[in-house]
Amino acid sequence: MLSAQIGMTKEKIREIIAKRAAREFKRGDVVTLGIGLPTEVANYVPDETRVIFQSENGLLGAGRLHKGERPDPRIINAGGAYVEPTMGCCFYDTLMAFTIMRGGHIDATVLGALQVDGFGNIASWMIPNKFVPGMGGSMDLVVGSKRVIVVMEHTSKGQIKIVKECNLPLTARGEVDLIITERCVFDVTPKGLLMREINPFFTLDEIKASTGTSFIVADDLKDMTA
Repeated sequence: MLSAQIGMTKEKIREIIAKRAAREFKRGDVVTLGIGLPTEVANYVPDETRVIFQSENGLLGAGRLHKGERPDPRIINAGGAYVEPTMGCCFYDTLMAFTIMRGGHIDATVLGALQVDGFGNIASWMIPNKFVPGMGGSMDLVVGSKRVIVVMEHTSKGQIKIVKECNLPLTARGEVDLIITERCVFDVTPKGLLMREINPFFTLDEIKASTGTSFIVADDLKDMTA
């Protein structure tokens, strides 16, 4: 098999991750999407699933990213991107938004990360010696949500992101349930990471070489792109 680095664009990588994450929801779930790649997940959720997307800036019922002309400048997600409102959506202030997030009303949170480790720890908000705008609502979201899904590229500029132990400032400790990259899908279990799906465009050896911690391979390993 040729190396998976050949012929896979950044856009294709993001599409693979977002499409796979969109399959994690069930009808009626209330889901919060982090900024960046996670917002693209909304574009791939089937209409019949009827997921209710909550944006931490105060919108319950956010739809897909706006693709047409003349978007409503008042309707944006937490990352400032224009989104389509869905039928029955509602708007509220920051106090209500964080009450929803902290009160256990979010079924799943999807967010990116700088590092994740086999203990379910996540570092997603600060790179030492670099300016960052702040943590936003990430700490509240990962602690308050019933399920935490991390979506990210497997490596970034050659740097391994799935590590033995996070060495960047933590967003939360032991809160991650699932990790989805363009290469595979990991469950975070009490025994460590369990790889339950693989992208057949990558070999197991390639994944091991680009993962900074050991993991178990499921006996019924599946194709994540199927």
